[in-house]
Amino acid sequence: MNNLLNILANSNKDIDNQLLMDYISGRLSNADQHAVEEWLEENQFAADAIEGLQQFGNQDQLQDYVVQLNRELKQYLQQKKQRRDNRYWKDKHWTYTAIVFILLFIIIAFVMIRILAGGSGN
Repeated sequence: MNNLLNILANSNKDIDNQLLMDYISGRLSNADQHAVEEWLEENQFAADAIEGLQQFGNQDQLQDYVVQLNRELKQYLQQKKQRRDNRYWKDKHWTYTAIVFILLFIIIAFVMIRILAGGSGN
């Protein structure tokens, strides 16, 4: 049951996650069930998620599915982060190369000016 709460961890804070879990398992009073259903009418994404979770008849099967979803979500987020990090350094490569060339050009120009200025003064 704890893994089910992980899925809902970032959900709207207007309603308690445990209340949603009790709604799925049918352990709510009529008043609480009505409150949850009103909230779900306003939040279509949450309503779709709850509807999908309710389609599982077997709690063991639901628990296995939730573990799989959490694993796949973590893997997807890790891959997305790695792609973003790789793209970040690839984009910055040209910036760093340009800075090095500009600094080299400035150093060479400074040395040339010093040599030409020093040679004409003698």
